[in-house]
Formats: sequence, C-alpha cells, structure tokens
Amino acid sequence: MELPALPDTHGLAVLLLVVVALALFTRERIPLETSSLAVLVLLTAGFELFPYVVDGGQLHAIDFFSGFGHEALVAVCALMIAGQALVRTGALEPVGRQLARLWSISPMLSLLITLLVGALLSAFVNNVPIVVLLLPILVSVSLRNNQPASSILMPMGFATLVGGMSTTIGTSTNLLVVSVASDMGLPRFSMFHFFIPAAIAGGLAILFLWLLAPRMLPRREALMEDTSPRVFTAQLHVDEESFAAGKTLAEANEEVGRTLKIIQIHRNGGVVLTPLPDVVIKPGDLLSVKDTPDNLKEMETVLGAKLYTDDKRVDEEHPLHDEDQQLAEIVVTQGSPLDGTTLSRLRFSDYYQLVTLALHRAGATVRTLREEVGSVRLNVGDVLLVQGSRERIAELKRSGELLVLDATSDLPTTKRAPLALLIMAAIVVVAAFGILPIAISATCGVLLMIITRCLSWRDAAQALSTQVILIVVASLALGMALSKTGGAHYLAQLFVSVSAGSSPTVMLSGLMLVMAVLTNIVSNNAAAVIGTPIAVSIAQQLGLPAEPFVLAVLFGANMSYATPMAYKTNLLVMNAGGYKFNDFVRVGIPLTLIVWLTLSWLLPMMYDI
Repeated sequence: MELPALPDTHGLAVLLLVVVALALFTRERIPLETSSLAVLVLLTAGFELFPYVVDGGQLHAIDFFSGFGHEALVAVCALMIAGQALVRTGALEPVGRQLARLWSISPMLSLLITLLVGALLSAFVNNVPIVVLLLPILVSVSLRNNQPASSILMPMGFATLVGGMSTTIGTSTNLLVVSVASDMGLPRFSMFHFFIPAAIAGGLAILFLWLLAPRMLPRREALMEDTSPRVFTAQLHVDEESFAAGKTLAEANEEVGRTLKIIQIHRNGGVVLTPLPDVVIKPGDLLSVKDTPDNLKEMETVLGAKLYTDDKRVDEEHPLHDEDQQLAEIVVTQGSPLDGTTLSRLRFSDYYQLVTLALHRAGATVRTLREEVGSVRLNVGDVLLVQGSRERIAELKRSGELLVLDATSDLPTTKRAPLALLIMAAIVVVAAFGILPIAISATCGVLLMIITRCLSWRDAAQALSTQVILIVVASLALGMALSKTGGAHYLAQLFVSVSAGSSPTVMLSGLMLVMAVLTNIVSNNAAAVIGTPIAVSIAQQLGLPAEPFVLAVLFGANMSYATPMAYKTNLLVMNAGGYKFNDFVRVGIPLTLIVWLTLSWLLPMMYDI
C-alpha cells in the first residue's frame, strides 16, 4: 500500500486544525460556541499572517467569514424561526390531539402511527418542534396508563431523526451537505432527490422502533419523581417573646441560615410591607413564607414564631396541605426563554408564579431546592421539577411558552395556528416546486409570520441558536480550507490507499460508516461539512459519480442514534424518559446498523457503481 504524498505546510496546518476542532467539539466542559469561534479565529488569523497562494491567486482570510452569509445558514436560521412559530401558535395541535385520542383505543397501533407521523412531519419541519409536540402527549399517555414513558419516548425521538434525513430541508445537516456539494460544482439536489432510499431505510427503521426497540429498553422511572419535598405557603406569627421581634429581616435571615423566603409582611391595620432586608419585624407581624414543611418548622423554632396556614396553627392534628398544588416538569428546549440563562436572572418564580423544587441534567445528580438551583445556567435538555396551582400550570401549558410535562394532554393553541401552518406549508411547496430556493422561501415565510403576528421578534430571536450559527460557520470555513489547500484531496487519497483492492461499494459503505461514527462523537454539522469535500475527491479519484458518495456523507451524518449528545432531541427525551447512556447504545447501535446496511445496498444499486 503506497501512501499519498503529504500536502504543503498550509494543508498540514489545516489538517491539524481539523483534528483539534474535532477534539474540541467532543469536550462537554467547553461550550460548542467557544470551540467554533476559536476554530474560526485560528483559521482567519493564520491565513492572514501566513498568506496562501492557490491557482495564481491568494486565498484571503476574510473569505472564511463567508459562512455568515451562506445560503445554507440563512435557510437553517429561517426554518428554525418558522418552526418556533408552529410551537408558539400550537399549529400542530390538531395532530397531537388526534394522536392522544388514538392511544386510548389501541396503544400498539397508536405507537406505530405516532412514529410515522413524527417521521413524516420531520421531513419538512425541524425535529425539535416535533419532539416538543409529542413529548407531553406520550408522557401523559404513560401516566394515565401507569406505564413507563421510557418504552416510547426514545423510539419517538429516533423516528423524527429517521424522517429528517429524507428531504433536503429535513435537517440542517442535509441543507449544509447539499449547499456545499453545489458550491463544489455538483448539480443542486431537489427537495425529494434522495427520498426513495431514505424512505426504504426509514421504513425498516420504523419497524424496528415499533416492534423491537420498546422491548429492548429497560423500565425507567421519571428521574424527577419525588426528588424533593413539596413547598407550602404559610404564615409565621411574631409575638413579644419571639426572637424575630425587633430584628431586621437581614438579621432574622442570618439566624435561620439565610434560607428565609418571605413573600410579604402583614402588619396591624392591613398594612402590607415589601420584604426589604432593613425592614424591622415588630410584634404582631405576620410573615408570609414559602418553603418545605421541614424548613418551615425549623424557621418556627429558630425565630420563636408560630406557624399558621388558613388561620389554623400547624401541628400534628393540622398538618400542611396542598389540595390546589400540582407538580409538573418543564423541559428546557432550544428557543425556550430558559435556554442559556438562570432562574434567578429570569425571575422565574415571580414571573411564572411557580416554585422550582429540583433540577435534573443528563449525566448529573439531581439538584434540589436547598442547593441554589436558581444560580445554575440552564442548557437544552435540562428538566425542572416545579410546583404551582393547577390553574397556573394549565395556563402555562396552554400558552406554549414552555414545554410542560404533566398528567394532562392539553396542548397549546391560538387563533393564529391555522395561519402559521398555512405559511409553513407555503414555504415547503414553493421550495419543492423550484419556484424559489429554500433560503428565500423560508425568509419570506418568516416575514409573513412576523407581519401576521404568528411570531414576535422576541420569539424569533429566541429561536435562533448561537451554537448552531457558529458551528455551521466554523464548519464551512474548515471545509473551504480543506478544499483549497489540498487537505481534502490528501484525505481522499489516504482513504483510497487504505481501502485499495476494495470495491467501490465497500468504499462507499466504509465512508458512510466513518461518518456515522463521527456524528455520534462530534457535531453532525461539522462531520457533514468536513466530509463532503472529501467524498467528492474520493469519487473523482475513483472516476465515479460524486453524488452517491455525497449522499453517503449525508446519510451517515444523520445517524445520530448511539449517544445522547449526538443530537439535541436525544437530550430532550433522555431526561424526560429517565434514560441512561447505555440505553442509547442498546437501541442506537442496532438502529445504525439497520440504516447503514440498507443504504450500503441501495446506493450502489441505484447509481450502478
């Protein structure tokens, strides 16, 4: 086996940067946005300080910023905003309501229909809104039937990933691969260009997710269940003998370990005082407090006050009660007001009138009320256990502002839902018939969503993900650098040399498998953009059409099944279903093998290689 000659200094530097970038993208402690920006800075600064001349002209460092104006990024951002409009208006509510009714008739048939609907919708709409639609329905069904949600949430999440790979707009990965391939001279793919192989492989995957996956998953209970005691509102009556009498709120708070949560101070004569630190507590004051039963009793003892609720002294015969209180889980999703901020900064308890009891994060222990949940920066996939009045939780669920999981199947809806659905359908139809490119039709659709008030600018801004934008731009820059410096050509030669003697079918299958492994470790967008120029170069060296090799990259980069961090919807279902890392491996690897082997047979046959 003769290895190819190494590329020049710039090419070697870019190859080294690719290795560094892929390593950075796997580090959970380093935000993906930071890693992406670092890669972009290294590329631009490096090529500016050490100019590179190619084909008689200089490769300008400023060209690496072109990703910010790339049509693929414009399309990805516009479709994210349009998808957010579907969530906020409840445009998919009729679909969800019909699915909820079906579950009471035939759970087995309903699971199949749910998987098919999820896959079909994900072919045209970003996966996240579909999972956001289906999660509360399936959680509600599992609670009502006293069955674990873990048997159905993961199959549902994977079904949306399978459906998303069937059209050019199904995922951001598809859009990027198609756009990069077009930039490299390949004919532009139509929306349904690769639908047939994706549908065949997807059909087999759906059968596996329907018949086998639920039986392969162990019973997992909701991780947030009973993780923290309930919170109650009560009153502490201060008399002459109380320690708190004559003390400031700050002094009283210091005495109980800085855990005093006072809502209001009621003073004789109907005066209500704001609980400022320098307010002096007087005999006869009623302190409205909110905390767990144990903490309230501790405050009663330490402050020497008497604990009351509903004008009754709290004791063994009259314990605290919570008839109107309800527990619910709130999942942090992409575009949520909670994403990337803290509960304290958002003033969550004041704004939503809910008390946060606990926080669960994938791979981390549950943080409880006493551990300052309010100061933790929230990420996509985090789950909050909250408590509030039934009316408040129902109202929050109907608003569609947050993804709420509880025992009801109520779904958010507004009078603008049909209009939002019509605009989204127009985006897809106009692009499908080639009237306008998807980047333009989606941008027009976003403008219509704003004008018709299906979406506010605040919602649109929340829908945009800094992480997605920067990883796309950094990946496009890396792909350009690989292509221009000969790095992609070298990697293609290396791949052909290592697989020398193998048939083109084996090479295509091997490339797809490499991408499938890579996409479960690093960002699927990064894997796809870096892999596309390599695939084109491999095809050129073999003297074969580039299209099937580009599709091998596209399909491989979509196989984000084997790890929870491979795709953002995996994290959503992981926390909601109480899954462990090994559960994804147990179901994800067989699913990857099914899709990979099917496409490894279909693509060579369809393209006669």
